[in-house]
Amino acid sequence: SDTGSICLDTAPDSWELEEDAEAPAAAAGLPTAFAALNVNAKPFVPNVNAPVFVPSFLQATAMEVPASDGMWMPDSWLEVSLTCPVENGSTEADMTTEEETWEQKEEPGGGGGEDEEMMEEEEEEMPMPKVAPAPPDAPKKEHVNVVFIGHVDAGKSTIGGQIMYLTGMVDKRTLEKYEREAKEKNRETWYLSWALDTNQEERDKGKTVEVGRAYFETEKKHFTILDAPGHKSFVPNMIGGASQADLAVLVISARKGEFETGFEKGGQTREHAMLAKTAGVKHLIVLINKMDDPTVNWSLERYEECKEKLVPFLKKVGFNPKKDIHFMPCSGLTGANLKDPVTECPWYTGLPFIDHLDSLPNFTRSSDGPVRLPIVDKYKDMGTVILGKLESGSISKAQQLVMMPNRHTVEVLSLLSDDVETDDATPGENLKLRLKGIEEEEILPGFILCSPDNLCHSGRTFDAQIVIIEHKSIICPGYNAVLHIHTCIEEVQISALICLVDKKTGEKSKTRPRFVKQDQVCIARLRAAGVICLETFKDFPQMGRFTLRDEGKTIAIGKVLKLVPEKD
Repeated sequence: SDTGSICLDTAPDSWELEEDAEAPAAAAGLPTAFAALNVNAKPFVPNVNAPVFVPSFLQATAMEVPASDGMWMPDSWLEVSLTCPVENGSTEADMTTEEETWEQKEEPGGGGGEDEEMMEEEEEEMPMPKVAPAPPDAPKKEHVNVVFIGHVDAGKSTIGGQIMYLTGMVDKRTLEKYEREAKEKNRETWYLSWALDTNQEERDKGKTVEVGRAYFETEKKHFTILDAPGHKSFVPNMIGGASQADLAVLVISARKGEFETGFEKGGQTREHAMLAKTAGVKHLIVLINKMDDPTVNWSLERYEECKEKLVPFLKKVGFNPKKDIHFMPCSGLTGANLKDPVTECPWYTGLPFIDHLDSLPNFTRSSDGPVRLPIVDKYKDMGTVILGKLESGSISKAQQLVMMPNRHTVEVLSLLSDDVETDDATPGENLKLRLKGIEEEEILPGFILCSPDNLCHSGRTFDAQIVIIEHKSIICPGYNAVLHIHTCIEEVQISALICLVDKKTGEKSKTRPRFVKQDQVCIARLRAAGVICLETFKDFPQMGRFTLRDEGKTIAIGKVLKLVPEKD
């Protein structure tokens, strides 16, 4: 059966013809893709009409032909070639003439049309590796932790996902997969947030629960995104996230009605900004999101209106509007003004978001201080693994450390900084440490890794200055609340009120107050239910500031003034 010659004598003039007529090649039991790709195969000398079928043409039509057609294979072929290896993929009758052409075709064709198309696609879509290995002598980029905070559905996770896509940390194909899955659940505008909301529950409801983590790099810095939940039931998780951050991004929805709800008494915008401030975030970027919404349409008036309402409030929390706050409009869904400036928005002249992050001044951190690493989470994986952000000091492999408050001596077996293995770590990095000498059950979030020669303080009783932020009735000694300090969550009781502090002058009252109420500042003695690690605010701010919460609301923020030794 001289199939080769049949195929080429009757080769049609154009690709479309061939598809309609199901191709004479099909009759001969030859895949059309085979006829197309086999330009370089030696036995076919009369190459007259071949130029129509150059592989580059394949790209153009690759998309139009549905995959179910088996990439242009006639059905009789499909069954055979799917079950047998390609070399003896032809029917017995054709074997004789085609043995050698098949083998040659294997080499140049790279295994038939199907693979070829896959190859081409992959080359287009993966412009860069996930984490570029830095050359050994390159200076370490500064690590900055950015926490995304704001009301439910303001678009925090979507912006996070969009940034990861724009900086090439999530490839297009993964996003397309998310988009398909989201469409099936009628959630197509949420697909970007799935890059950060990874578990099933978060995706079904479209609400972040845990603090999502991801990272991206700019030219000068290495960022970790902490995507905090906006829902008020998950504020404790959000506090844990904010306590690791250096920089907060407050996401505001500009859409009519959404901004207002997020900002009113029960909204999360206020609470989050306040918690971020107490968690020690110095710089705040306010992203006014959803500017592309039809109700907003990049209007300057709406942007200014949101800004006017926010500034007095942020000032009250303790941010300095001139130095610490930066406003910018953006759209998380379309990605406008995150990486590239927008044309629809001529009135905004500043840098887009990612560039702005890159241009921020460096943070000062002491790498020569004592080691302090508050633990955020722990799990078992070939030993005990803990996660946390190194607040001060530096940690290296095989170093001996002490886990406070239980005083276990542990050894660092391996170090991962943002999932990349390293030998040593400097402050500000998010680490995963594998430890030797301690069981996973013996660790709780809120424990602290310290250097053996300089342990952190631990105790149950301390004096603190607290500001009552919202509480309907009065607070008296004996009041119980939940204390959030660095990554630790513990129940505390206000055992005594020592004095009131005048907000304006800072004067302390001579007599002991019997109670405190909203908006008052007082110094109180607090007693925790168990032993906790803490430092005075003066010595170590990251571990000396806290929030008190009760019934799902943040009641007070405060700082530790002094630790009271236990009476035995």
